Amino acid sequence: MSINRFGHLLTMTTWGESHGPAIGAVIDGCPPGLELTEQWIQKWLDLRRPGASAQVSARQEPDHVRILSGTYEGKTTGTPISLMIDNVDARPGDYADLPPRPGHADQAYESKYGIRDPRGGGRASARETAARVAAGAIARLVIPEVTIEARLREMGGEGDPGRWDTLIDEAKAAGDSLGGIVECTAAGVPAGWGAPVYAKLDAELAAACMGINAVKGVEIGEGFAAGRMKGSENAEGMRASGIDGGISTGKPIVLRVAFKPTSSIGIKGRHDPCVAIRGAPVVEAMMALVLADHKLLHRGQCGGQ
Repeated sequence: MSINRFGHLLTMTTWGESHGPAIGAVIDGCPPGLELTEQWIQKWLDLRRPGASAQVSARQEPDHVRILSGTYEGKTTGTPISLMIDNVDARPGDYADLPPRPGHADQAYESKYGIRDPRGGGRASARETAARVAAGAIARLVIPEVTIEARLREMGGEGDPGRWDTLIDEAKAAGDSLGGIVECTAAGVPAGWGAPVYAKLDAELAAACMGINAVKGVEIGEGFAAGRMKGSENAEGMRASGIDGGISTGKPIVLRVAFKPTSSIGIKGRHDPCVAIRGAPVVEAMMALVLADHKLLHRGQCGGQ
């Protein structure tokens, strides 16, 4: 399998399978001298870990992270940072007799490679996103001037959070699942990050989020609503949402990410009734990785801090 690396100067390579011994990430290109501890990374991992509430997968994974390399006395050294998270509640037997599942990557992987790991989707499982969140925690250290916040905006087409518990209960009772929309905002991004043609900031953010498991759509600023506007309406300054010509303007960047419903409806195993619930920390991580990478790219070409 190729192309497991993400980024230009600040790169992330993730590895591991859902029901293998462990998952992890290697982050390369991180500037030296940044204060980094396992506790800092754990803070962000705890926001997406399974088993934290009745609304998410029952799999009990503490997601304890270990830093194996790239730091000395609590600071980054500029060398590759290797992170590992043990899988302590893997149950491969739950998936041993399952045929390829519709809506999952099972058949696609088998068609491409001639072999697949049937244990909970293997490499294609959303379990992989824990490694992304860990890497995103490191990326946040590169961009302390930026504040990134994501939240669940809709669940099953319902925008009222007071209705979500009921929707989850109804879906679980029916052996069904729900889609959702996560909105993420980055404030404090200075003007100038991004490139004008082949590495537009909005294009890279969209690609980063489309690479998240179960994501089927990404919009930035007004997104698809812009296609239903008049030019006089769309010309307002906030419509582009902090990016013009692929380069940040200094205004907040807002993007929305659509997660499809979990495909495993009524199938043996432990699944999220609405994967978007745990999607917010993953979207934040991908936003952080892209912005940190483009900060370093901008500094390399134009100078500055």
